[in-house]
Amino acid sequence: MEITRLSLDEWGDALPSSGFEVFHTPSALSVIDDHAGGDLRLYAAKKGDRVVGLYPAFVRERAVGTTVLSPPPGLSIPRLGPMVMPASPKRRKREKVNASFTDLILDEVGVEDSLTLFRTTCPTAFSDPRPFVWSDLSLDTSFTYMLDVPDRDGTDDLLGSFSKSLRREIRDARGLDVTVTKSPTEGVDAVFESVRNRYDEQDRGFTLTAEYVDDLTTALAAEDRCRTYVARGPDGEYLSGIVVLYSNDAAYYWLGGSRETYEGTSVNGLVHWHVIRDIADGDPIPSVGSYDLMGANTERICRYKSKFGASLVPYYTLESEGRGMDAAKAAYRLVSR
Repeated sequence: MEITRLSLDEWGDALPSSGFEVFHTPSALSVIDDHAGGDLRLYAAKKGDRVVGLYPAFVRERAVGTTVLSPPPGLSIPRLGPMVMPASPKRRKREKVNASFTDLILDEVGVEDSLTLFRTTCPTAFSDPRPFVWSDLSLDTSFTYMLDVPDRDGTDDLLGSFSKSLRREIRDARGLDVTVTKSPTEGVDAVFESVRNRYDEQDRGFTLTAEYVDDLTTALAAEDRCRTYVARGPDGEYLSGIVVLYSNDAAYYWLGGSRETYEGTSVNGLVHWHVIRDIADGDPIPSVGSYDLMGANTERICRYKSKFGASLVPYYTLESEGRGMDAAKAAYRLVSR
């Protein structure tokens, strides 16, 4: 097995048909590269002519040390990190490929250097982080809610699996003079402003820029990987909205969804239901079969998301550790302000 660097076009050719997340796509990575600090490096592990592992990293070299990040911070990218695609389904061979790939990547980016800060958050399909731990990286486990969506014939049963309060919210919102529209990018600006205003009201830092959100949604919409759902009142007034992104496997509740009410009823559940029904119809990508509610790590937010009855799915963050690395992290935070 050997490590090589790929161009974006070569990366796109090497991606498998499933098992990657929307931010692994060349179109997303190109936009991230324009807005993130550091140099985008696309690594592939090959056995002969076959690609068995992929790893995108953003590398920044400074006098205080090197940072290797996947994903880069501040761009609302929950997961990126490694993908392993061994040819054999046998566990022993899969584990061997994973271990060799991990060792090669960590050696390539110089993790053993005391001034290299390494941090990666893996996709949900990456289920075995042990080789990173065996290389003395710290492991943190997070969770997301993943809702399996059947075809249209099964959506009534799916609705019935929701909590009683969520079913009532969707039913009551259907009876209002509220319209939910969908478009590749129309409404993105309204969703962005709504979320930014909510963060300002709560005195929370908001790191996204309108330019980045516009560039990302435009690039992904060109490949049918972005949809914007907006709920409006009878006079066309904006009530709520969600920007949804798509890999080949999942739809991602990426931006929006600030809890808004109309005539005393929340309209968010109705917007989510429109997203789910379109997934069931194979719209816009027929291979998508699940809805990632993007996060299950904040108790307050979980109270709402758990109402969908989705599965709790883990994913892993690996990071350099040690006293020497603590100093590197402090220096990195200082020069990044």
